[in-house]
Amino acid sequence: MHALGRHLLLELNGCNTKLLNDIKRVEEILVAGAKIAKATIIGTHFHQFSPFGISGVVVIAESHVAVHTWPEHGYAAVDIFTCGETLCPEIAAQYFVEKFQSRQPSMMELKRGMLPTTKTAKVAKDEKRIFAYGPPKELQVVS
Repeated sequence: MHALGRHLLLELNGCNTKLLNDIKRVEEILVAGAKIAKATIIGTHFHQFSPFGISGVVVIAESHVAVHTWPEHGYAAVDIFTCGETLCPEIAAQYFVEKFQSRQPSMMELKRGMLPTTKTAKVAKDEKRIFAYGPPKELQVVS
């Protein structure tokens, strides 16, 4: 199997609560993390919630870096989704742990777009559509 992308899920507990509610600093940290990982930045969008919390995304040519903060809990959820081999998302992950001052970080990695190494296509006889790997199967919940 071959993965089209990697998705790092960061659980950042014990973070600096003031920092998690500073939209300018949160955006600066996410942009800097994307840059040090050698990502190609396309654009950004960040939103400040009332009374607190921030959601934001850095769109990169290789996919995205996103954050959701809960300052009242000292928690930030950061997603780093990358495609291709040109960048190193682990470098960005370590940067985020340091900059958000997380005392209890954890990370999970998911492989996205799992494809067989040899692609075969079946053509549905009654339709002109191609199902690259057969019809969809039931979704499985992974916890």
